[in-house]
Amino acid sequence: MSVDRLVEQPSGRGLVAIPLALIVVITVVDLHSPTSVHLGPLLVIAPALTASLAGPRLTAVVGVLAVAAQVFIAVFHGGLTTANHVSQIIALTVLSALVVFVCHVRERRARELSRARSVAETAQRVLLRPPPRRIGPLRVAWLYLAAEDETQIGGDLFAVSRAAHPSTRVIIGDVRGKGLASIGEASVVLGSFREGAHRYATLPELTAALEVSVCRDLEDVADTEHDPGEHFITALVLDIPDEGPDAWMITCGHPPPLLLRNREVTVLHPRHPLPPLGMCELPAASHRPDPFTFETGDILLLYTDGVIEARSPSGVFYPLLERVASFPVSSPDALMRHIHDDLLAHVGDHPGDDAALLIIERTASHHPHRPHFATRPVDGQHRLHPTGSPPPAER
Repeated sequence: MSVDRLVEQPSGRGLVAIPLALIVVITVVDLHSPTSVHLGPLLVIAPALTASLAGPRLTAVVGVLAVAAQVFIAVFHGGLTTANHVSQIIALTVLSALVVFVCHVRERRARELSRARSVAETAQRVLLRPPPRRIGPLRVAWLYLAAEDETQIGGDLFAVSRAAHPSTRVIIGDVRGKGLASIGEASVVLGSFREGAHRYATLPELTAALEVSVCRDLEDVADTEHDPGEHFITALVLDIPDEGPDAWMITCGHPPPLLLRNREVTVLHPRHPLPPLGMCELPAASHRPDPFTFETGDILLLYTDGVIEARSPSGVFYPLLERVASFPVSSPDALMRHIHDDLLAHVGDHPGDDAALLIIERTASHHPHRPHFATRPVDGQHRLHPTGSPPPAER
């Protein structure tokens, strides 16, 4: 169904019987009232009420009926040519026309907003290309919350692509700034990633290519007129081979991912962090990947800072680590639903910044029950263990 059709079918059309009934009631009461009592001016309520229930055409019809009722009252209640009735008819006609005009303007703006949302949704799908639910041995779930609700898209980005090894390459990032102005900057990173994900054999080569592309093209798409400050993109790039538990990541100023494994959740702090893309400071040789173990049944939670910096009405940041630990984990989709509902409940409305989440699970034929978690620091990393259970032995 087209956007225009959606706008032209208001849900309150059946309630138009109410203003029509008001016209009848006011007319009958006025005709049975003394000549010194004039209820005709109340007829303006009918088109005004219709404007909140239907479009301009139906509002105009009700306005014409209201004026006709005023003329009918004048004919049978004192005469059509009396100064009082003439002024009432003119005033009602002018007010009804004004109500129809306001209703027309409102409908036009609603149609424009609906088209803008449709274009934004299409742009989001073209730019982000939502990853499939399954890619190689991985199950994927994703969430995007734009700070500007009318755009449905902003400066956060993510992509999943297959490499030739075979393996899966993943990126999640956050453009400085938000809203439509940051879409061009996000497109530079995503285009370079999709081109290089299957071309470069190693993760350092891919990340170095992203840095070169961003440094070369970012100024051409950045909104330097309205935002003359520095332009950069935080990013987390991963390489997950299909076979074996070994995986690698390179962190470019981005929040570290969470790894959920059976009885614990671990923050994967990078040992070789890099500055954000676009700083153009480091040579390609400095791009060193951090290895981590990603076993069958493990879940990776990637996110942007719009998630962990989302504030409650009282100013409290969203405690992602603790909240993830409290959710039952059965699948990426289920975990995503829990986080989404809990995040919106925490902020009370839309987040103040764009927020993106990407959840990846290495699949297995059987998934054991995953219990709830409680906090415990281990070996300098923030890990979460089941309440009442000792931590598992270190590998």
